[in-house]
Amino acid sequence: MNEQTRHTETSLALDVVTLAGDLPASKEFYASAFSPLISESAETVDVDMHGTGRFELAPPTTTGAGSEGESSPFPGYVVTYALAQPAEVQAVMDAAAHAGAHVLKPAKKALFGSFSGAFRAPDGSIWKVAADSNKKSGEAAAVPRPTEISIILGVKDPRASRTFYQALGMATDRDYGNKYIDFQPQQGAARLCLMPRAVLAKDVGIDDPGHRTGGLALGHRTETQEGLDQLMSAAESAGGSPVAPQEPAAGSDSSHFTDPDGFRWSLSL
Repeated sequence: MNEQTRHTETSLALDVVTLAGDLPASKEFYASAFSPLISESAETVDVDMHGTGRFELAPPTTTGAGSEGESSPFPGYVVTYALAQPAEVQAVMDAAAHAGAHVLKPAKKALFGSFSGAFRAPDGSIWKVAADSNKKSGEAAAVPRPTEISIILGVKDPRASRTFYQALGMATDRDYGNKYIDFQPQQGAARLCLMPRAVLAKDVGIDDPGHRTGGLALGHRTETQEGLDQLMSAAESAGGSPVAPQEPAAGSDSSHFTDPDGFRWSLSL
């Protein structure tokens, strides 16, 4: 992760989203579906989604995120890829399908004048590609660039989850009670959102919401060990559970916890 994603404050921010799966296959899929900026290290692939969110592709044994999402009907979360207009939504949906995604909902007009579709990526992650308007405003760009990327967590009680994340310093943006809540994103980072799990699953065409949270890890980077320790303490006090990584990297400074719904966070220096 680069220096621009470091934070000096002790408030939680969604700096990077780690998706677990077969590394070569994941790299090929995301490169084909989204044309992002990709860089590689020995064990991971860093994916810069056109400046609107940073993803890390990694094998499950490296991330500790688990691989349950690959076999579950619903892994418990949805990545929303917001675009400017319907033609771009269709272009990304077509590119994803061509690269091996399973289409859950074909792109079409949706509620409140929007236009959206949904697919399951080969790694088991669920993506919703959407535009606020269903009116075509021109041809799709050669490489459609997202206006925003959101990670929507399917939770038992959005208001209770809101309280947990507020205790870690996140600022609420839009709050519709137990229907939908989101938080103000950091510049260049994905937005964190909360919805009832069953409602979120149905929105992307999955009838069985399940109960697993595999294949995903949310990451935050702090400037100091003191800041990392304070966030871990706040997470435990608010109802989170500390967890140990499956394979700790030699010399790494990191801590891990799950939120009350089982979603995993990694804090690192």
